[in-house]
Amino acid sequence: MIELTTNFIDLNWLNVMYLFFVGLVGGLVSGFIGSGGAFVLTPGMMSIGVPGLVAVASNMCHKFPKALVGAIKRAKFGQVDVKLGLVMGASAEAGVLFGAHIQEYIKKTFGDAGSNLYVSVAFVIVLGIVGSYVLLDALKTKDDGQANKPEKITKIAKWIQSVNIPGTMVYFKSLNGKISFLFTIPLGFATGMLAATIAVGGFLGVPAMMYILGAPALMASATELVIAFVMGLVGSFKYAMGGFVDIRLAMIILAGSLFGVQLGAIGTTYVKDYMIKIVMSVIMLVVLVSRGLMIPVYLSQLGVISPLSEMTVKILKSSSFIIMVAALLTGALIICSALYKGLREERKLRRLVELPSSDTVK
Repeated sequence: MIELTTNFIDLNWLNVMYLFFVGLVGGLVSGFIGSGGAFVLTPGMMSIGVPGLVAVASNMCHKFPKALVGAIKRAKFGQVDVKLGLVMGASAEAGVLFGAHIQEYIKKTFGDAGSNLYVSVAFVIVLGIVGSYVLLDALKTKDDGQANKPEKITKIAKWIQSVNIPGTMVYFKSLNGKISFLFTIPLGFATGMLAATIAVGGFLGVPAMMYILGAPALMASATELVIAFVMGLVGSFKYAMGGFVDIRLAMIILAGSLFGVQLGAIGTTYVKDYMIKIVMSVIMLVVLVSRGLMIPVYLSQLGVISPLSEMTVKILKSSSFIIMVAALLTGALIICSALYKGLREERKLRRLVELPSSDTVK
C-alpha cells in the first residue's frame, strides 16, 4: 500500500506565465461554453508535472469564484436558469463527495502514477465520446442551413418533457415548461462525480441539458456555471481537508480566468449556437490527443507495460505539452475571432439603423 502523500511542484516564472495563460484560455472557454474550462485547466497543469489529484483539487478550488463571476455576467443577458442550476447542483453535491472518495482511494492505492493514469484515461474516453457527438451535431446543424433557426430538441428530450410524475413537476424557464426533477438527479450526480474525480463536469452537464432535457445551447452553457459554483465550493473544501489543494496554482489560474471568463461570456451574445458547439468539440478533441500520449508513460511507471526508454518518455511528454499549447491557442483564437466578427456585424447593423434617421434630419 502506497502512503498517501502530496508533492507540490516548484514554480518558476515560466511555469507561472504558462499557468496564467492556461487560466486565461480556461476562462474564455468557461464563459463561452459554460463548462468551467476544466478539460483545459486540469490537463494544462498536468502537462508541466502537477500530479493528477493536485491538479483536480486545485482546479476545483479556483472554479467556484470564477463560475460565480461568469454566472452573474451571463445572468445579465438573461441566459441563466438559476432554478435548474440549483436543482441539478443539489444532486451534483452527492456526486462530488462520491467522486472525491474514488480519486483519493486511487491515489492511496497506486500513487501519483495511478491517479494520473485514471485522470488521463477518463479524459480520453469522455472527451472522445462527447467531443465527437457535439462536433457532428454542430456540423449537421450548419450544413442543413439551420444555423439561424431555433434549435430542435431531441426525441428523448421530447419524451422527458411529456412525462408527468405527480408531485415532482417543476417549471424551468430554459425548457419553457415543466419536467420531473427526478430526471435531473442522475444527470447532476454524474456531473458532480466527474467534477470531483477528474475536475470536469461541464462537458457532461452542458450536453446533458441540451440533448436530454432540451435546453438551448446558450442557456445550458450559462446554467452550468451555477452548477460549477455549487460543486466547486463543496469539492474544494473536501480536497483542502485532505491537503491536496495547491493554493498557488489555484490563485494563478484564477487570475487569468477571471479576465477570460468575462470576454468569453460577452462573446456568446454575438455568435450562433452551432459555433459554441464547434468550439467545445474542437478543444475537447485536441486535448484528448495530448492526454492520450501520456497514457503509455503512466502504464510504464505502474509496471503494466515494459519500461519505456528515457528518450521515448521525453518525446511523449514534449509532444503532449506542445499539443496542449496548440489546444489552448486554438480555443483562444476561435473565441476571439467569433467575438471580433460579432462586434463588427453589430456595428454594421447600428450604422444601417442610424442612416435613415440621419437622412431625415438632412
